Amino acid sequence: MTDRLLKYREQHKQRLNYMPWLYWRLKDQHKQWAVQWQQEYQAYLMDMETVEIGENVFISPQAHIFAERGRKITIGDNTFIAADSVLHGPLTIGNEVAINHHCILDGGRAGIILHDQVRLAAYSHLYAFNHGMASDSPIYQQSVTSKGIEIGQDVWLGAHTGVRDGVKIGNHAVVGMHSMVTKNVEPYTIVAGNPAKFIKFRPD
Repeated sequence: MTDRLLKYREQHKQRLNYMPWLYWRLKDQHKQWAVQWQQEYQAYLMDMETVEIGENVFISPQAHIFAERGRKITIGDNTFIAADSVLHGPLTIGNEVAINHHCILDGGRAGIILHDQVRLAAYSHLYAFNHGMASDSPIYQQSVTSKGIEIGQDVWLGAHTGVRDGVKIGNHAVVGMHSMVTKNVEPYTIVAGNPAKFIKFRPD
């Protein structure tokens, strides 16, 4: 293999790390090494962490996956996780889910569920825990609660969206960019803002 080809391959790996949907568009000459690259990395990940990975999945080696015992991460078929994302179980991730770069998902104790076809745009943050805020002691000494987060099928979270612990977002909802979701979202609705509020229903 020529030096130029090696450099190109490394550059293409970087492209896939941040634009992983291109993984499924690779032609034969690139598909073979990319599949082997993913198989080797995913085998390493399953050996190191409590992770279950479905078929035809892409996980950037530049993502940070933490799933110690009791905090399992399950990843469904045809899902991708892009670079610089941080995932801490317990997490249940469905099929055809997109987690773009710099997303943070922390399952706390109760966990996060992403149903099939969820799309998380870059910098989405989901934290399934919260600290107490009583004034008689520092925040770091407060008790931590965890109710869990559930994101329904075919939900799209725009870039820089935050989701608070205890929130459930219904199927087919859309959350606008730079929104903070503090309450449950009904199916088929579009919400935006901080805190996120109803804008309209998705068109038929």
